[in-house]
Amino acid sequence: MKHAWLLAACLVASAAEAEFNAVLPAGSAVSFISRQMGVPVQGSFGKFSAQIAFDPAKPEQGRAQIAVDLASIDAGSSDANDEVKGKAWFDVRSYPTATFVASSVKALGGGRYEARGRMTIKGRSVDLVAPFSAKPVGATLSLEGDLPISRKQYGIGEGSWSDPSVVADEVQIHFHFTLAVGKK
Repeated sequence: MKHAWLLAACLVASAAEAEFNAVLPAGSAVSFISRQMGVPVQGSFGKFSAQIAFDPAKPEQGRAQIAVDLASIDAGSSDANDEVKGKAWFDVRSYPTATFVASSVKALGGGRYEARGRMTIKGRSVDLVAPFSAKPVGATLSLEGDLPISRKQYGIGEGSWSDPSVVADEVQIHFHFTLAVGKK
């Protein structure tokens, strides 16, 4: 039992001194919660790519580029999926991908960080701050955060859908990325 504790301590110490840059798709997800007529609506995106490099000991050197395939949305039903892929919402024919590119990462203490960068959806780019936590889990690192965005800033939900009493302006994006140590 004494050896198991020592092994666990070594893994945590190693995790704190390593650059994690291999994103494990099976342990990663991008989802969202919006509100339609006050009722929470959960959804997710089935396809995305993420290039992330992060060392908890040197967070200021962290970098990330995330691309979400908007056509891979699951908004709860095939009718909803078809609607949000259309021109009034994501217009996936003209803008198939949403991206976030981090320009800096800052440590906040207690395993909390923030990534500053640009989110681009429907050809519109907005500077934002994405708060996240980083937690060693065995030989991997779990990055997780919630990011509120304004759909109006990106032109998501135009026409009759633009009324915030029908669909709230704020959408909460949730992300979870599992990283392993990869080649630098």
